[in-house]
Amino acid sequence: MEIGIDSFAAASVGNDKDTGSKSMLALEQLLERIELADKVGLDLFGIGEHHRKEFLDSAPTMILAAAAARTKKIILTSAVTVLSAADPVRVFQNFATLDLISKGRAEMVVGRGSFTEAFPLFGFNIHDYDELFSEKLDLLLNIRDNEFVTWSGKFRPALKNQPIYPRPLKDPFPIWLGVGGTPQSFVRAGTLGLPLMVAIIGGETHRFRPLVDLYREAGIKAGHAPEKLKVGLHSLGYVAESREKALDDYYPGYAETFTRIGRERGWPPVTRGHFDAQNGPRGALLVGEPQEIAEKIIHHSKALGGISRFTFQMDNAKLSHEKLMKSIELIGSKVAPLVNK
Repeated sequence: MEIGIDSFAAASVGNDKDTGSKSMLALEQLLERIELADKVGLDLFGIGEHHRKEFLDSAPTMILAAAAARTKKIILTSAVTVLSAADPVRVFQNFATLDLISKGRAEMVVGRGSFTEAFPLFGFNIHDYDELFSEKLDLLLNIRDNEFVTWSGKFRPALKNQPIYPRPLKDPFPIWLGVGGTPQSFVRAGTLGLPLMVAIIGGETHRFRPLVDLYREAGIKAGHAPEKLKVGLHSLGYVAESREKALDDYYPGYAETFTRIGRERGWPPVTRGHFDAQNGPRGALLVGEPQEIAEKIIHHSKALGGISRFTFQMDNAKLSHEKLMKSIELIGSKVAPLVNK
């Protein structure tokens, strides 16, 4: 199983005049964490895409390109690219360039995103949410598979035998479909034969098994080989030397972050009881010491019928750079070997 890290490039949010310096430091520390993930043998590092004050990942391929110059083996991917609000031509060009810079280590995960600010920012209507994504995914896959593209749609000008460069080193370039909990998204990924990245940040992971089964059934029905229908899992997690330390480190920032987001979305405030339930044996959170986290990843894999990739999302809990570095070290040196053993 591939084990990796996803980051949303958390920023130091404040009203002081030193925001630029703090953002500069945050990005430098993020690059240090990607470099460490490569050194300790993790398989991949993903950068999200948001357009909000608390994140610095509005231009993820820029961060990934900087990371490519400082790493040797690790896969560099998005987590996710908000394709609904982007131009597929530019998305492909950016990632093809990243693939060349990284000597074939680039991938992308495309999705619709869990926030909506990208739609008004780039002039799109949120009511076209699914139609935008469906059309743009069609164009992106067309570009990936053809050097000269003839295509027409509703939301951008048509292309007529238009060559699109550069071409990536890998052919075909790996494109994963990032999904939440919508059945249609799982079926779409299976029908297209795309590997699936499932974001499960709450609830009980095993409840997603019927959706993963839908994906595999749709893929086989469409004629895709079972081994092509890969499933990855993205979950919130953090690893420390002991379970007690992991919980003490992680909970305060987690509670603050999700209580704040909850005010936007109408969720109740986070309580310790809620957190402990989410971090229980079947819950989506993976916060603890290496042995139990390795066992939980294996449990989740079995619950979903087998997964080939798992990524930790850690910087939602306002953890210090030092704690994130230590966690990455433990995931690479202890969790990943235990899982794969």
